[in-house]
Amino acid sequence: MIPVKHIERAPQSDEELLLAFKQSGSQDVLAQLYLRYTELVYGVCLKYLKDGEAAKDAVMNIYEELLQKLAHHEVENFKSWLYVVAKNHCLMQLRKNKKMITIEFQPTIMQSEDFSHLDSVLSREQDFKKLEQCIEHLPAEQKHAIQLFYLENKCYNEIVEQTGMDWNKIRSLIQNGRRNLKICMEKNG
Repeated sequence: MIPVKHIERAPQSDEELLLAFKQSGSQDVLAQLYLRYTELVYGVCLKYLKDGEAAKDAVMNIYEELLQKLAHHEVENFKSWLYVVAKNHCLMQLRKNKKMITIEFQPTIMQSEDFSHLDSVLSREQDFKKLEQCIEHLPAEQKHAIQLFYLENKCYNEIVEQTGMDWNKIRSLIQNGRRNLKICMEKNG
């Protein structure tokens, strides 16, 4: 019997391991390939995530991703492809974390059942009713000028054209009408 020499086999290349994984689906083969680059992946994750624990988690998650991605992708240069996968994984993590904005709970912003937030709305509505009543008590020319200027948003020149009155007369009617409205509103306070 001829003695058998133990022949050491040269380490397999990335391409050979990839092919072996695609043919067998063996996680041992993929793990052997991935272990060659875990420091690279960790470095990429640390660079983007800036947290050691998060980077370690990402290294594990990327391995899980490889199980699915390698089944669907034709990879020519594993190291370069893995770098891009790691970078994209980290960028997705960062985007996901940005979308989850945490804000402080402020109970003063929440509506309550007592409807006290409606008080200001009701108060304003009462003020408008008082204003309408005060406008009704203005002299006819002042009332008409105030309505055109404030309610119909007409400028002095448009009111002059519409009424045929002098520009200074319109200005005077609006100023006096505004003063009379203020007095009336304060009386009905």
